[in-house]
Amino acid sequence: MNKAGIKQDFKQVVNDLKKPPLAVQKPIQKINEGIFTTLSKKVHSSKREKLTLGQITADFLTKWAGSWIFIILFFVFIAAWMAMNTYFWFQYKSGDPFDPFPFILLNLILSCLAAIQAPVILMSQNRQAQKDRLKAEYDYQVNRTAEKEIREIKTQLDRIERRFRRR
Repeated sequence: MNKAGIKQDFKQVVNDLKKPPLAVQKPIQKINEGIFTTLSKKVHSSKREKLTLGQITADFLTKWAGSWIFIILFFVFIAAWMAMNTYFWFQYKSGDPFDPFPFILLNLILSCLAAIQAPVILMSQNRQAQKDRLKAEYDYQVNRTAEKEIREIKTQLDRIERRFRRR
């Protein structure tokens, strides 16, 4: 047998390995689905855990405070507060306005909001980091499994190549 014939036979064997017979395809597919389901359950096991009230609140507040609706409504609130107090200040110069120009009460409200939001956002980020760690662990396990399978396939291909060389 010449070199071109061996290469052709080798390519045919590789193509045959890529396409298992129909009798083998279904069980292999079921095994693959089972492995994926088992591994994905590990990753998403945190969804099955019961969340505490603090975790639920942190997730909700982070989702709400990070939305455009919140940002727009917050700017509208601040603008309305400043406009209302400035209007009353010019309207009633002789009397004391509700919150005079430096807007001390508004600054107090904003400071309190920031003081409450910061730890809540940090709690939510910690929960996201925990989910990311689980996903990274899952990816590592999948990569290890894939590496093992690639080594096995390479070993099989090396055996097949040795067989063809003997012919």
